[in-house]
Amino acid sequence: MHTLEKKVLHVLQNSQSATIEEICIKAEIGADQVRRALEWLKEKNYVEISQQKIFEIAIGDEGRKAVAEGLPERKILATLVERKIASLQDLARLSGLDEGVFSGALGAARALGWIEMKKEADKTLVLLKSIPPPTDDEKLLSKLSRKPVLLESLTAEEKKVLTTLSKRPNFIQLKTIQIQTLKLTDAGAKVPVEVRIENEIDVLTSGIVVSGKWKEASFRPLNVEEQAPAIFPGKKHPLQNFIDEVREIFVSMGFEEIEGALVQSSFWNFDALFTPQDHPSREMQDTFYLAGEQSRNPASPPILQSVSNAHINGGGTGSKGWGYKWKLEEAERTVLRTHTTCTTVRYLADTKPEEARVFSVGRVFRNEKVSYKHIVEFHQVEGIVVGKNVTLRDIMGLLGKFYQKLGFQKTKFWPTYFPYTEPSLQSMVYFDNLDKWLELGGMGIFRPEVTLPLGVKNPVLAWGLGLERLVMLRYNMEDIREIYGNNLNWLRGASLRR
Repeated sequence: MHTLEKKVLHVLQNSQSATIEEICIKAEIGADQVRRALEWLKEKNYVEISQQKIFEIAIGDEGRKAVAEGLPERKILATLVERKIASLQDLARLSGLDEGVFSGALGAARALGWIEMKKEADKTLVLLKSIPPPTDDEKLLSKLSRKPVLLESLTAEEKKVLTTLSKRPNFIQLKTIQIQTLKLTDAGAKVPVEVRIENEIDVLTSGIVVSGKWKEASFRPLNVEEQAPAIFPGKKHPLQNFIDEVREIFVSMGFEEIEGALVQSSFWNFDALFTPQDHPSREMQDTFYLAGEQSRNPASPPILQSVSNAHINGGGTGSKGWGYKWKLEEAERTVLRTHTTCTTVRYLADTKPEEARVFSVGRVFRNEKVSYKHIVEFHQVEGIVVGKNVTLRDIMGLLGKFYQKLGFQKTKFWPTYFPYTEPSLQSMVYFDNLDKWLELGGMGIFRPEVTLPLGVKNPVLAWGLGLERLVMLRYNMEDIREIYGNNLNWLRGASLRR
């Protein structure tokens, strides 16, 4: 039993029942410590806690003003003391009361018999009849001005006066207070409590050991079989943690990470990847364009010329091109990148490597209808391998190894079509929980129309896949929106590693 529990029990065994405030005084501990001990004792069925409502009466701002300056009806009397009689208009002006307050105060003074009103010619005159001693209203306000009182402590007459005062706005305030009364159960009354509880050691520190105080004290026994409370320390979001895991895998496989801007010109997002300028993917329903923004001269003149020639007639790449008039103004339009491949082709254009292994992980944007499997903003994992003798079998081996490191042991690849790779494959993994094969991403070898205009001679293996789909498989999710839903139960329970 904890020292705090013993102190509370010690008080209750001597007084049978008490409030939290009384225990604080007698046990010489704070209110929070008492509440903590009571929760433990309640779980052990040693104490019972009963709730009681009490009402506290306090003076309001207007009531305090009335005590200092007098009730409104007293102000009327004070105005009539010297004059004895005054017209209704003069009395209202001289008393300094608002019209509504004056009217109510006049009625109250008349009802109490302090004044008399009579008609004379076209005027209403007010006469002073007497100056009475303090009324019951004034006595109660004076009492409340010293300190708040409990409703139950008022006399029957004072409660009647309280009813009258409560009709005056902000003269009094009624506050409800919850009182907890603590009482020992039969089991709690039988618990033996050591008298020398102040010498009990709850936490053993180096200071206690060095000083030797432990020799004269007793130790609180600990229940090592008790269920420990759940602790939720701060940690990375599961999505960010998964991204870091993907980075770690690629770096361990000899890759270098590259980064690019979220806002790109259409040239790098589409044209450099040999996507024709009239392709449906460039329409507004698929791409977010930045209104009124143009990326002037998005690349060097030689690269602009080489890419435009590839679109027009193949530009010496062995292709016939698209056979249309390429427009620079279309390539200068600014977009939120629809894939991270734009980062890859800029890297190829800038470095023109003969050999390379690079990857990127970043956000991309698609103008799609949000559903259980589509969102407008998500993450893409992209990578390339450049080398003189690299083949499609190399990329199959690399991605197979990547999936194995993520926990997917069975992989296969399916021929498919992608606009800027040829040949192209679809990667698939076997997911045990669903007992079926799932598509994860595309890959292939960049077409000559992509690499040659950038000055890259060797073959370039490339792949890209949506990262959120991998996260859904990792955490058995059916709706992609759950990843961004900020569900605390999921965030707290999601594992850091598979």
